[in-house]
Amino acid sequence: MRKVAGIDSSTQSVKIVVRNAETGELLASASRPHPDGTEVDPAHWWSALQGVIEDIGGLGDIDAIGVAGQQHGMVVLDEAGNVIRPALLWNDTRSSHEAASLNSEFESIHKLTGSKLVAAFTASKVRWLKDNEPENAARV
Repeated sequence: MRKVAGIDSSTQSVKIVVRNAETGELLASASRPHPDGTEVDPAHWWSALQGVIEDIGGLGDIDAIGVAGQQHGMVVLDEAGNVIRPALLWNDTRSSHEAASLNSEFESIHKLTGSKLVAAFTASKVRWLKDNEPENAARV
């Protein structure tokens, strides 16, 4: 029997399901919560992922894996791939001023995409980091 797994790491939790690839029968599932808030240490996500993989008995006999994740989160890494600061999630709006500034500076964004930058987008979070945590921005 061929098995497929789906993993979803969302804002609230990480979930995994394993199904029979031919019949679609649910063979296993597990979930682990993520911390509440708008900032999260990515180590929590990794720990939760390892937990659900352990809960289903591992991935050794899985033939294919599909992965989905939350949007617009910003994990800031240094040159060696180490996390510099907690991730800013999509629901963190502290960069709303930076989003407005970017929209003014780059009016072509709206003209080209039909969309304006908002605080949820990573671009405004990058600008926020540069303006408010220059020591962390310099480590990127």
